[in-house]
Amino acid sequence: MRGANQEQDYIFSYHSPADRVPSDHPLRMVKEMANRALKELSADFSRMYAATGRPSIPPEKLMRALLLQVLYSIRSERLLMEELNYNLLFRWFVGLSMEDEVWDHSTFSKNRDRLLNADIVAKFFVQIREQARAQGLLSDEHFTVDGTLIEAWTSQKSFQPKEGGPSGPTSGGDGRNEDVDYRGQKRSNETHASTTDPDARLSKKSHGGEARLSYMGHVLMENRSGLVVEHHLSISSGTAEPEAAVEMVKEIPGNYRITVGMDKGYDRTSCVKEMRQLNATPHVAQRKIHSAVDGRTVRSQGYLISQRVRKRVEEIFGWMKTVGGYRKTRFRGVDRVGWGFTLAMAAYNMVRIRNLMAQAAV
Repeated sequence: MRGANQEQDYIFSYHSPADRVPSDHPLRMVKEMANRALKELSADFSRMYAATGRPSIPPEKLMRALLLQVLYSIRSERLLMEELNYNLLFRWFVGLSMEDEVWDHSTFSKNRDRLLNADIVAKFFVQIREQARAQGLLSDEHFTVDGTLIEAWTSQKSFQPKEGGPSGPTSGGDGRNEDVDYRGQKRSNETHASTTDPDARLSKKSHGGEARLSYMGHVLMENRSGLVVEHHLSISSGTAEPEAAVEMVKEIPGNYRITVGMDKGYDRTSCVKEMRQLNATPHVAQRKIHSAVDGRTVRSQGYLISQRVRKRVEEIFGWMKTVGGYRKTRFRGVDRVGWGFTLAMAAYNMVRIRNLMAQAAV
């Protein structure tokens, strides 16, 4: 029998958003991890606000909303608020009831500096990492380090001479977005800088590749589960990767011997020497000539394993740039770009931990 096509609004609803979310939905475990981490940061949240005045939007809800933006590849806060208005899954995750009004998208702009100044996202990343450690998912002996370029939120046309003057001949057309001919013109970070994001640098990852205004994100991955244990965002330069690798290895607790897998870009005498001084065996992919890695290291079985496992770090960068939406940053300035990079790394770890726990439960 055909059903009647009737549309009727109910006055009352007897179901909460949580009732609509399946018990085995992947976000349930992610929310549990987020809530445990946010609970540990309660004292930090309290110090961010004055003791008197009008109550703010709970920072825990702001953090959960920002996590949703990364996990579901939502490209702006405006779209995030639109989704939060009618998406019951999102309402449940953030902690809103069916009747709660969503806040304005400008709330994130007003509170981002507050979260940045209090290092909330960095502390949140640490809490997620420690949850993984408590579950026995982290290796404390074998690591991999690598870096990737993150395209800056600025135009190539903003890359102007530092001393002023035109950057090149234009088409002479109307409007502010004129065509510029850079043919035959030499542009470098020494003579030029972006007028909209001075921290961005003209960079390319490989010979023959296209140079873009970028930042450089660095990751230290432990080899057991492929989780991020340290990360760093820097201004892009020719020495940024080795320098960041040394700084991240310094953050590893303890003074026992570890191994660190790296690609050919780290095959430099200074980098290898500093790693050994930190009691870290550098499993660096050898260059064909003038390699800083000795033959004894290359012949070891551990070296072969490190070179095979280190390629998993590309999964982190791939997730960050596709799902996490961080192929091109939405922020300007090294501090804010680093803030977004940290949030993306925390979100990746949460997804990875959830997957590992689900596999262990099977």
